[in-house]
Amino acid sequence: MRRYGMYDTTRGLTLAIAAGCAGLLIWVATQVGVQTVGRFWAAMGIVAGAGFVMALAQVVGSWTSGLRLRLSPGTFLLAFLPVLICVGWVMFATQPGHGLWEGRIHHWSSTLGLLGIVHALGLWHGALAFGFGLVLGLSLDAVPEVVLDAVPAHDRPAYAATPPAADEPVVAERREVVEEDTQAPVH
Repeated sequence: MRRYGMYDTTRGLTLAIAAGCAGLLIWVATQVGVQTVGRFWAAMGIVAGAGFVMALAQVVGSWTSGLRLRLSPGTFLLAFLPVLICVGWVMFATQPGHGLWEGRIHHWSSTLGLLGIVHALGLWHGALAFGFGLVLGLSLDAVPEVVLDAVPAHDRPAYAATPPAADEPVVAERREVVEEDTQAPVH
């Protein structure tokens, strides 16, 4: 059985730091306030940033273990874009004052019979903004770097670099796992 002591410790510390940063961002949003349309959008952007920080904490530790960050197209299209549309719809319809698109979205919501749910959800602007940032952050994946020994130098992607000497045992373990997986019998 493999031990994950250092990994768990690093991940726990990263998550605690991210939670502290997210809490600080939410406090900053309370200082901005929501009295005007501009302040409302600024505060909601800061709260969305707090959600993004929490999601990003899950992949930060991956950068140090030879993985790289990428935007997952499937997750972006199937999860983030619908969340963007729904959260944007509610936020625009229920923003304070007479902000951008407020009357138009409000009218469309009424015409579609969605006004009740839009107003009910609009009471939770901060939760919607936090969830929006969280889903955006969860659209990111940590994926393995290209195994550079198998790729000729002229075909290597621009971002690929030779792993540092400290990562060589980790890279060697990954190669062993890949070799074992390719040699496994197919049923």
